[in-house]
Amino acid sequence: MSTSAPGTRRAAAVLVPFVRDEVGAWRMVIVRRAPGGIHGGQLAFAGGRREVDDATLLDAALREAHEEIGLERTHVRVLAELPGVDVIASAHHITPFLGVVTRPHEWRVDAAEIAEVLTPALADLLAPGARDHAHDLWPAQDPRLRLPFYRVGPHRLWGASERILHPLLERIRAG
Repeated sequence: MSTSAPGTRRAAAVLVPFVRDEVGAWRMVIVRRAPGGIHGGQLAFAGGRREVDDATLLDAALREAHEEIGLERTHVRVLAELPGVDVIASAHHITPFLGVVTRPHEWRVDAAEIAEVLTPALADLLAPGARDHAHDLWPAQDPRLRLPFYRVGPHRLWGASERILHPLLERIRAG
């Protein structure tokens, strides 16, 4: 059973983790969801619905990150709560938490939920042309409407994850 956000949206939380690579460059940890379900195959941040046993939304984000990719709570230093976003397709209100993580030797992926863990370089996400717009991201939408996305290798990060990421990258870009 999950607890609800204000209104009719269900409460959810995600972790927006940054990690340093072997040469000290900042990278973001993103997951590609396993096939199936409303968000199957999409890029996202580790996270999910707040459960009754989660004392806070942060607890939900940390629990989900552990369940989905094996990230230990003790390896996360939470920096801030970011502005929340509503997801119309799944009726959730997502509260994101920015954190710096210590990368494990390997990610322990829950294959039922996660197809892979991606760690794009922050510099690549901030590069000119990393953010674009496309009309084919939402199958039933008006083809004249173009939605923003970030290129992550051969994938596109869009929707709620893009709406969480974009203002954060703009703040980083501004210094």
